Amino acid sequence: MSLNVVLVEPEIPQNTGNIARTCAATGSSLHLVKPLGFSIDDKHVKRAGLDYWSLLDLHVYENLEEFFQKNDISKFYFATTKGRQSYTDFTFEEGAFLLFGKETAGLPKEILSKYPEKTMRIPMVKDERARSLNLSNSVAIIVYEVLRQLNFPELI
Repeated sequence: MSLNVVLVEPEIPQNTGNIARTCAATGSSLHLVKPLGFSIDDKHVKRAGLDYWSLLDLHVYENLEEFFQKNDISKFYFATTKGRQSYTDFTFEEGAFLLFGKETAGLPKEILSKYPEKTMRIPMVKDERARSLNLSNSVAIIVYEVLRQLNFPELI
């Protein structure tokens, strides 16, 4: 099974840790695009108690340009509060890449404007004070929708 979760410039280590755990439990690959707001060296990972980190299929990129050069853009989906459609309106395929932006700013506007038909949102109340869900919750919601659509491949 191949599902790819992509975090673009994540800032909060606890969110990335939760997302890494979701990826490990679902067999999804985790892609991290630098700069990161924390260290992922062995010392820091072990201190955070991320004993499942070794279960990850982890890929790290120096920047978005490198990420785009090395992966299939036709399978990209962009999660944003400004998405045109609900994530449930998409039909996901094997090998999909789910891109999520950093906690404070989301994905870069130039990417969202370049691929508006591939932007998705999680429905929420219409209230400016409820800006967005926590990043790790958002990833889990969408990952499990993709897995549901694919009939939970290789999961028990």
